[in-house]
Amino acid sequence: MAGDVRAGRRPSILNTDGRPHPVENATAIAVLLAGLVAFVLGLIIRNTHTASAVHIITTILGLFSVLVGLYAQMVSSTRNQRVVIVTGIIAGFVGLAIALSKGGFVG
Repeated sequence: MAGDVRAGRRPSILNTDGRPHPVENATAIAVLLAGLVAFVLGLIIRNTHTASAVHIITTILGLFSVLVGLYAQMVSSTRNQRVVIVTGIIAGFVGLAIALSKGGFVG
């Protein structure tokens, strides 16, 4: 069992296979953050009267999270990456849908 333990190295939350995937991890985190921001901004748009710039930003972030998330889903390496990506896609889609219902790119 001596070969099972690496010297002070633990796999991260997203690298459950033990190999580093820096590009895939960064993409997954970017999709999650963009999706969550689009979701929160979508809820703000839905409940208050906001400027058209907020509508445009929410639409762009939601579209980014959906499109980049679908690509990231295809190149992801581990299950945990896929869970993070799908969460970002869903949150971004909800934010995008709310922003489009209130004006989208036009504001």
